[in-house]
Amino acid sequence: MSASARPRTAASGGSARPPAAAPSRDRAGQGQSPPLFPRQLTVGVIGAGRVGAVLGAALGQAGHRVVAAAGVSTAARDRIDRLLPGTAVRPADEVARAAADLLLVAVPDDSLGPVVAGLAGTGALRPGQVLAHTSGAHGLDVLAPAVAVGAYALALHPAMTFTGTAEDLHRLAGISYGVTVPEPLRPFAVRLVADLGGVPEWVAELDRPLYHAALAHGANHLVTLVNEAADLLRAAGVTQPAKVLGPLLRAALDNSLRLGDAALTGPVSRGDAGTIARHLDRLAATAPESVPGYLALARRTADRAIAAGRLRPADAEFLLGVLADRDRKVAAA
Repeated sequence: MSASARPRTAASGGSARPPAAAPSRDRAGQGQSPPLFPRQLTVGVIGAGRVGAVLGAALGQAGHRVVAAAGVSTAARDRIDRLLPGTAVRPADEVARAAADLLLVAVPDDSLGPVVAGLAGTGALRPGQVLAHTSGAHGLDVLAPAVAVGAYALALHPAMTFTGTAEDLHRLAGISYGVTVPEPLRPFAVRLVADLGGVPEWVAELDRPLYHAALAHGANHLVTLVNEAADLLRAAGVTQPAKVLGPLLRAALDNSLRLGDAALTGPVSRGDAGTIARHLDRLAATAPESVPGYLALARRTADRAIAAGRLRPADAEFLLGVLADRDRKVAAA
C-alpha cells in the first residue's frame, strides 16, 4: 500500500495505528475519522483454503508482510508452503495476535461466526486491528464480537472462482470485490482492493444474501449445468463433449453479458413445444434425474422470453402446457 494510499484523518499526525481505545465507535467498530495504517501492513491469514492462501499471496506480492497463517488440513498446509513460503504456520489465535494490522479470515460461511466469536472470546483480537472476512453471504453483523473488542470490520468477497494454485494470482487482475464496510474505513477498503488488483463493488449489509445468491446462481449452478450437458452428450455418443460445448457456451455467455435476454435462442424462445416434448421424453428415459432441472429452467426461460418480447404469449401457450403437464407427472412419480 503506497503512502498516498494510506487513509488519513483530517489532521493526521505521526501515529501509525489507530488509538487503542477510540472515543466514538459505531456498531461496526469504526471511529468517526478514517484510521491510520502503515505503508506495509502486517497480515495474518486464518483459513488457508483456495481463497485465503491465494489472497494472502496477492497481498504479499503487493508488498505487505504475511507473517502467519492457520491451516489444519494437509492440503491447507501444502498451499501455505507453495503460495506463502516462509510464512509461519500457527494456531488461529496465534495468527490473530501476530496480525497487527490486518487479519484475513477465509473460512466456510457457517464456520465464520464461531471462529470470530472464539477469537474475540480468547482475547486474540486487539483494538485497531482490521478483521476482514471473504464470505459473500455475510456482511458486518457476523463480525460483531470483534467489533465489541475494538477491531475494525470489513467484508471483502472476491467475485472469482479459485483453484488454490498460483494460476489464480493471474486471474485476480480486474476482478470485482463485494465490499461491505463502515464509511470511515472505506478509504482503507479501496486501497486494499487496489493492492489486490481489483475493483470494489459496494454492497449494503441487507443485500449480502441477494448478492451472494446471484453469484452462486450464475457461477456455481453453471458448473452443474455444464457438467449435466456434458453427461448427456456422452450418453448421446459424443466422445469429446468439451470440444462441442466450448465454442457454444463461450458464445452464449459473451452474448448474454452483452445483450441480456436478447441473446436467447433455441426452442423455448421460438415456442417449439414439440421439440421440448421430445427432449423431455428422451431425458425421462435416459437421465430422469435431469428432468426437474430442465423443466425449471425451461419455465424460467419462457417467462423471461415473454417478458422481453422474444416470445409472444399466444405462441407460448402450448409450450407452457407441455411444461405444466410434465410437472404434474414428475410430482406424481
